[in-house]
Amino acid sequence: MKVNAGPANVRQPGPALSFAEVFREHARPLWRALLGLGVRPGDVDDACQEVFLVVHRRLPEFDGRALRSWLYAICLRVASEYRRSARVRREITVDEVPEDAAPPLQLDIVATRELSGRLLESLERLDEEKRQAFVLYEVEELTLREVAEALGCPLQTAYSRLQAARTFVRGDFERKAP
Repeated sequence: MKVNAGPANVRQPGPALSFAEVFREHARPLWRALLGLGVRPGDVDDACQEVFLVVHRRLPEFDGRALRSWLYAICLRVASEYRRSARVRREITVDEVPEDAAPPLQLDIVATRELSGRLLESLERLDEEKRQAFVLYEVEELTLREVAEALGCPLQTAYSRLQAARTFVRGDFERKAP
């Protein structure tokens, strides 16, 4: 005997996910992703809050599949909107306050910060689609399948974007080698 579970095209609610649990587990990586996706450091906190407002609003409708892909897809849209709206904001940006000189024991930390800064500069020069693929795969360590789901594109397209981004970033680093 077959049981009718209802129409196949009606989305059934997923398992009850706790917003607090989702936030606790994913806030830090999503914050880092927003920074890598071109949201200015001064706006990352606000953008991250916007991501979690969307998550809070839509979590009851979430079907329970591919949570990370769903979260990063929201993150991509919020980052894209923040970059677009940054052009029309009338804020005056200033250089960051210089840090105190680092003692010789912290040379590794300084080198890491310098490399991170160079990577962010390189990512700024990438087009949006390649940057998204690079950040989600290389920085956030999503699988290529999760990247494709988050980007809403075929797996091969995500792979092509990732390869193009890697080639660009590698070339950018080689051109600016000290």
